[in-house]
Amino acid sequence: MALHRIWEPFTLKGLTLRNRIVSTAHSPAYAESSQPRERYQLYHEEKARGGLALTMFGGSSTVSEDSPASFGQISVADDSIIPWFEKFSARIHAHGCALICQISHMGRRTGWDGGDWMTPIAPSAQPEPAHKSFPKVMEPEDFRRVASDFARAAGRCRKGGLDGCEVFVSGHLLGQFWSPAINQRTDAYGGSLDNRLRFTFEVLDEIRRSVGDYLVGLRFSVDEMIRDGLDAAQTVEIALRLATSGLVDYFNLVSSNNWTHAGLSRSVPTMAYGSMPAIDLVSAVRRETGMPVIHACRISDLATAEHALASGFVDLVGMTRAHFADPHLVRKTAENREAEIRPCVGAGYCIDRIYAGRDSLCIHNPATGREQSVPQVIRRTEGRRRKIVVVGAGPAGLEAARIAAERGHGVVVFEAADEVGGQVLLASRAGWRKDLIAIVRWRADRLASLGVTLRMNRYADAQDVRAEDPDVVVIATGGLPNKEFFEGSDLAVSTWDILSGQVKGADDVVVYDDHGHHQGLSAAETIARQARSTRFVTPHRMAGGGLGPTNFAIHLRNLHKAGVSITTDTRLVSVARRGNGLVCTFRHEFDGSELRLETGQIVVECGTLPADELYLALKPQSRNHGIVDLGAFRMNRPQPVGAPGQPGFDLFRIGDAVASRNIHAAMYDAARICKDL
Repeated sequence: MALHRIWEPFTLKGLTLRNRIVSTAHSPAYAESSQPRERYQLYHEEKARGGLALTMFGGSSTVSEDSPASFGQISVADDSIIPWFEKFSARIHAHGCALICQISHMGRRTGWDGGDWMTPIAPSAQPEPAHKSFPKVMEPEDFRRVASDFARAAGRCRKGGLDGCEVFVSGHLLGQFWSPAINQRTDAYGGSLDNRLRFTFEVLDEIRRSVGDYLVGLRFSVDEMIRDGLDAAQTVEIALRLATSGLVDYFNLVSSNNWTHAGLSRSVPTMAYGSMPAIDLVSAVRRETGMPVIHACRISDLATAEHALASGFVDLVGMTRAHFADPHLVRKTAENREAEIRPCVGAGYCIDRIYAGRDSLCIHNPATGREQSVPQVIRRTEGRRRKIVVVGAGPAGLEAARIAAERGHGVVVFEAADEVGGQVLLASRAGWRKDLIAIVRWRADRLASLGVTLRMNRYADAQDVRAEDPDVVVIATGGLPNKEFFEGSDLAVSTWDILSGQVKGADDVVVYDDHGHHQGLSAAETIARQARSTRFVTPHRMAGGGLGPTNFAIHLRNLHKAGVSITTDTRLVSVARRGNGLVCTFRHEFDGSELRLETGQIVVECGTLPADELYLALKPQSRNHGIVDLGAFRMNRPQPVGAPGQPGFDLFRIGDAVASRNIHAAMYDAARICKDL
């Protein structure tokens, strides 16, 4: 597709952007002491260096003392933030990129039992489902104080040299007043639309008095998609009032709600949804108001961005998660290097980690958020070329081979199967998770471009490896399903059997999941499409407890629709044959009571056990005896290896060949070992 519109400059209230691609505000939990220090700034600088026009930061940055951070946000509530803003803006502007901070009061959308233990406030006393907080109903003095806090926070953005600020509405305090599903007030701030908007206009008036003719945007939802919430027609009416007020310079539009798990899974959609699922709602607001519109929602490539711009749906395209996967995607496209762009697959790993209280990471780019120690661009070695042998072409092996080849080394990969991809192939066969296959395809294409030798259908042994005369051997043989934790395990089948299609689901099936991630849930969804009865049993407190809301919400929705029953807190003890069927004995985790289920088939998921035979065979023959320098590994420093031409080889193992983990762990292992070879 010819790309034209994305390269056109665009002006927002005197701020001219060099192209139409932006990264919208989010909170990656990289802040230190509630400030955007080096890690935070380097993450955004990489995107600026990569050709982005505008990077927005500080998702949900707090403006008030009673808006405590719930997932590592920045605080703009006092002047100590200004020097950090000054450093940040200088760093980003040096690359010709603009910088905007998002400010907000969380209202009820936070917790009360962390940090300084401040009680959340809200228009009404309704608890917030996601954070389970019970807010205090706002009093008259709260309105004046919070409006003033917003104004001072906006002033700090201006004093810090930022190009603008964005006020976040959806699901936060201002949006809680907008929504009739939340706002139950009967005074001047509740009831009619005029009343529900009153506080927002008070806040915007105060901001304008503070910053004058400064770029101020508003981020809000075009449709809350919840009973009694704001619908598209009401939102257009609100947008018209805001547009004619002259208080706001642009709209950043999202969809759905963010205070329920189901709503969040639609607001930040994963690969379960198609491209641009909210674009019609967004374009209606732009059409009716004539306001400049930014939108980011499953726009994962520049061809889709071009379509959104050329069709007049939006003025600026947010490609936030796409830049998480590859911060250089704009520059690579401009330089006709599109094949090198690491694709965003919509896994939701980045945002789901935030809701688990962790920092945000890309499922298959280990450098994002680690720019201090892991490079986004792998440089060719300045030393001698080495011979690298990688055994296994799953995600760990593919990434190890790619990085080693980018370094300029000669790389040979052994793979026992006739297709690369390992467990990612299984995961991508599970219905709505098919886009995961792009993780494999991108690396396979890169290996072909880099001249890596693939030896397929080769179950390599120690002799095969030694015959290559390697300097470094990387064992990425993955693992095999773990079924060693209960009596009668030989009577069970694994999730691999089901997802690969090697074993068909029976008419009556029990799926037992002691993992808590996608594997068991995906197998249950696959089985439920043809089985008469499917029962899901887990020893955990909930199904999919290891996943975040953008993913478990989809799995649980699908299982509910398929009529799958879910039993929690129950551990598998044994499986025995009874006639033509099986009897499975379970024990309750807390009261010890037993449950016996008769079924035609039991499918189990408990991670993998390392396929480490080759590693153990090569270990005594290697120079380093397979030992990893853990201090260097932890700090992402180079591993000590022998000099090229020195007899023998150094041996490392990565990914599930070490222990059962996930795709990101496999990628990170590969980067740690291979980036400095």
